[in-house]
Amino acid sequence: MNLSKIPTLLAQLQSSDADLRNQATESLWETWFWQKGLTGMEQLQRSQSHLDRGDFKAAEAILNDLIDIHPDFAEAWNRRAVLHYLRQDFQQAIEDCKATLALVPYHFGALHGLGLSYAATGNIPAAIQAFQSALEIQPHALINQKLLLECMAQL
Repeated sequence: MNLSKIPTLLAQLQSSDADLRNQATESLWETWFWQKGLTGMEQLQRSQSHLDRGDFKAAEAILNDLIDIHPDFAEAWNRRAVLHYLRQDFQQAIEDCKATLALVPYHFGALHGLGLSYAATGNIPAAIQAFQSALEIQPHALINQKLLLECMAQL
């Protein structure tokens, strides 16, 4: 992962220029997905193909293997969090989001997923904190703004 460009990309997420923000967002996702090169990316794609077909077991097996081989592959943890969320295994999704964030603290996708998972478990204060943290990194993300307001309305 080319870490030298990360500070610039994170700064661009704060920009008032929507095109610049979108490019920075795409670049960060690309950096995360390609962290382990072509092989890692292909495995993520294979797991997503299984997930798209509803074959959670096969998708999870691929992600588990990736995490076993590359425990520092943040996007493998994040993709597995998504899988757990879709299965409504919210506690495991929370754990995998936390593992992602331990590796990449500015992973706004994992913060978003953490907020969704906490909200699904009824832990609204933790969901609010996760959405606020995501907005500190990506302040113009309308979905997180909306979800934050919805959670605050539940208090």
